[in-house]
Amino acid sequence: MAKASDLRKDVIDIRTGRRLGELIDIEIDEKSGRITAIVVPGEGRWFGLWGGGPDIVIPWTKIVCIGPDCILVEIERPVPL
Repeated sequence: MAKASDLRKDVIDIRTGRRLGELIDIEIDEKSGRITAIVVPGEGRWFGLWGGGPDIVIPWTKIVCIGPDCILVEIERPVPL
């Protein structure tokens, strides 16, 4: 069983090798109870709070691997929230 705090991991795009940020939130389908997307802060955001662009929503289907230190995703272009 994992806790929400266990999911605070770096999110990395495997296409570019770029660190997108640290996971700050998840989206859940209320009917099914399944996670539908993860959210990382937009560029220039400080601790996910101030400044910068809109948050980036990454669909669950784009997650390649969740490891002990990071989450690997494969996205063509981040989708702002």
